[in-house]
Amino acid sequence: MPRQIFVNLPVQDVARTQAFFAALGFEFNPQFSNDTALCMVIADGIHAMLLHTDFFKTFTKKPVADATQSTEVLVCLSCDSREEVDALVKKALAAGGRAPMPVQDHGFMYAHGFEDLDGHQWELVWMSEAPPPASQP
Repeated sequence: MPRQIFVNLPVQDVARTQAFFAALGFEFNPQFSNDTALCMVIADGIHAMLLHTDFFKTFTKKPVADATQSTEVLVCLSCDSREEVDALVKKALAAGGRAPMPVQDHGFMYAHGFEDLDGHQWELVWMSEAPPPASQP
């Protein structure tokens, strides 16, 4: 079986979180989802496990970060186009998220992002297939 990745993030309200990410077009694997956990499918082999904070705490003895107050992780997703970056941010804002940083347009790379309802920061990036311009000395 090929290696997969499951990014685990604590959330306060599983149903609200599911509605938020469904509004962005993400789907969930019902085999690994219930009232305390959601398995959000990002791509083949890439998932976000969105776990109610109480359930999340059963996997660690360390304090759980409050992502609305501190940065615990930056999740970066590639997009197929600038338009997809903009569309996902627009959907996130309409679903109750916020954009903590302005758009970054470097020509060969275009980035923007959003914070979800629990404050997790999701970076979205499109990169040209052409190599970036050479640095000037």
